[in-house]
Amino acid sequence: MPYSQILAGRMRDLVMRNRDITEKKMFGGVVFLLHGNLLVGVWKDSLVVRLGADEAAVALEEPHVRPFDITGKPMKNWCLVEPEGIEEDRQLKDWLRRAQQFVETLPPK
Repeated sequence: MPYSQILAGRMRDLVMRNRDITEKKMFGGVVFLLHGNLLVGVWKDSLVVRLGADEAAVALEEPHVRPFDITGKPMKNWCLVEPEGIEEDRQLKDWLRRAQQFVETLPPK
């Protein structure tokens, strides 16, 4: 299944003003990187979000959020937000903010 071009476009609209964020095809979808570190991505029709350990544990308790697992082994500190959890732009912005808050603590690649 190809990734959602609509969701990718919504994400592009949010990140296009930040020159430190780049786009790359990965996981059969598209990801956005901050200073070379994976930040968020679009996989099928869901949003993939990179969070710190504590934030990921909290996020997994929220509705429409599950571990990001496409190989049978969940990626640590990554969450998959299903379409129902990102219907509104404010929800998408919040996930981006949460991911960016963590990824900004990582050294640039």
